[in-house]
Amino acid sequence: MPVSPAPDESIERALVVVAHPDDVDFGAGGTIARWTDAGIHVTYCLCTDGDAGGFDLDFPRDQMSGLRRAEQIEAAKVLGVSDVRFLGYPDGRLQPSLELRRDIARVIRQVRPQRILVQSPERDYDRIARSHPDHRAAGSAALDAIYPDARNPFAFPELRLDEGLEPWAVPETWIMGGPTVSHHVDVTDTFERKVAALRAHESQTAHMADLEEFLAARLRENASAAGWDEGRMAEAFLVVSTA
Repeated sequence: MPVSPAPDESIERALVVVAHPDDVDFGAGGTIARWTDAGIHVTYCLCTDGDAGGFDLDFPRDQMSGLRRAEQIEAAKVLGVSDVRFLGYPDGRLQPSLELRRDIARVIRQVRPQRILVQSPERDYDRIARSHPDHRAAGSAALDAIYPDARNPFAFPELRLDEGLEPWAVPETWIMGGPTVSHHVDVTDTFERKVAALRAHESQTAHMADLEEFLAARLRENASAAGWDEGRMAEAFLVVSTA
């Protein structure tokens, strides 16, 4: 069931698991900036390289993966994140497979986060674009990796026996992009950094002249739904206990 999140000051390490480069920046860029400002060490885990992205039909497809990795690394720096990891699954064909669960569980055991942010495995019929199949697959696999895989010493035993990665239970999970919301984060003061991070994804956003206005409108809608004063901006999440 939804819970109130722990104070940021009590969190040392957070892990973000998403499908594509730019997913975290669109969904939670302002929140990530607040976390790093609070001293939280944030790690990104990208399931794909975003090799099926972009809008330029003439851009060489074999170069897209490297470009989008570089864009995500630069965007992460804007928000205070230096630890960015890529699992290398094919963009557009992600499945919540046992292999993906194992690879996410590996990163969870490596990072040992007190907080994890994932995408929703549920389809949001109000904002269908948030429910890309890769997003839902990444969310489903991540939630299964959180419980039971990462904490179970007998799940993927090679992680413990061959790699020395002891089990880890993540106390708190934040879910973004789903139909249910239980918590809002005020990102009014970090909005400009969110925009700057998204502008670093040039292959995805260079054509969006109205990016800032689009984002502001969405975030003001979130703040209004939270009952906040006009002009505030918020990112929205479902926060659940996974201790």
